[in-house]
Amino acid sequence: MNILILGSGGRESAFAWKLAQSPKCDKIFIAPGNAGTGAYGTNLNIGVNDFEGIKQAVLNNGINLVLVGPEEPLVRGVHDFFLADDQLKGIPVIGPQAEGAQLEGSKDFSKQFMTRHNIPAAASQTFTVDTLQQGLAYLPTIGLPIVLKADGLAAGKGVLICATLEEAQQELKEMLTEAKFGAASAKVVIEQFLQGIELSVFVLTDGDNYKILPSAKDYKRIGEGDTGLNTGGMGSVSPVPFADEAFIKKVEDRIIIPTVNGLKQDGIPYKGFIFIGLMNCGGDPYMIEYNCRMGDPETESVLPRIEADLVDLLLGVANGNLNEIDFSVSNQVAATVVCVAGGYPGEYLKDRVISGIDNVRGSYVFQAGTTQRGEDILATGGRVLMVTALRDNMFDALQQATADASRIYYDGCYFRKDIGFDLL
Repeated sequence: MNILILGSGGRESAFAWKLAQSPKCDKIFIAPGNAGTGAYGTNLNIGVNDFEGIKQAVLNNGINLVLVGPEEPLVRGVHDFFLADDQLKGIPVIGPQAEGAQLEGSKDFSKQFMTRHNIPAAASQTFTVDTLQQGLAYLPTIGLPIVLKADGLAAGKGVLICATLEEAQQELKEMLTEAKFGAASAKVVIEQFLQGIELSVFVLTDGDNYKILPSAKDYKRIGEGDTGLNTGGMGSVSPVPFADEAFIKKVEDRIIIPTVNGLKQDGIPYKGFIFIGLMNCGGDPYMIEYNCRMGDPETESVLPRIEADLVDLLLGVANGNLNEIDFSVSNQVAATVVCVAGGYPGEYLKDRVISGIDNVRGSYVFQAGTTQRGEDILATGGRVLMVTALRDNMFDALQQATADASRIYYDGCYFRKDIGFDLL
């Protein structure tokens, strides 16, 4: 098989790494990819939202299956584009159609879906600029702190946690009247803050059957001790120690089964990954959000623990027989440390030469914000590299990943040295 991966981050690097291990995969193409994905296949200089360019690449390279990494092309309807094209409609796309992708593309849509299908979640209401006064009146009724979420895609930056009522009032006004997050905050969801420990559970579904992938916990804040600004993710661990068999059974019964069945009841076809962002509140799972794809950097911790041919799983999704595919999960622990650019998540240093990747022996290195220029690999993005160690226990995995991250150098390189240590 020839497989095309859409995306350019660490998640797509991990997908390419995993697919390259399959005897059923002949050629891998990554659009647009990065300096690291070229080790597993051929990078194509095509943007993830360039559907016509993707079509030509699929036809020119004899692509048999497309795996979509990021959310934006899914929300924009890349799967629908394939189904509507006579030359493409027979080629499976792993990732939901636009309607299913609204689980991530619209916070309001997803909250209504949760309510409709009795999925436990924080209390919330949605407001627009026309209902701003009602929104301001709602704020004092749900307690502090207050969560404000831009309805649409905001590159992971559309969620605010406000410590005071005054802050929440000001932010709500800015989001609705001053388009703080652009069109994404034309609607704002005001949500109750849930006390607990966050984690993510990943599901792969063909629309009828599903496989529960390993759980993971990621770390969003730039600073150690979970301080400072939010980022796209500074690290992750899998599995999550408190997400034992009993807890995951609650997640399955209360959230996964109602989600898969709810999509069917609503007539929404869904073939792909469902990211279930949860809060463990005293042993009970509550939904925070859905994503319509795998997380990043969680993918880099989840995939190394999957003991199955990823091609088989993807074909199970495409053919609707996912229940027949063998699947098991390693008992080992994966820890991922993210190396970012100096200044990230604000204005950050770019085009810095990376050295020392070859010095890493005990971990996998998944490249993200990198570009090849001659013999050099340059750090060009905010999140540059993900270093993942797989070991028999969490302490050893964390120690190995952190030690290996320190073997890599570029001007301004920064990584957190405390990822996962709150779980020890």
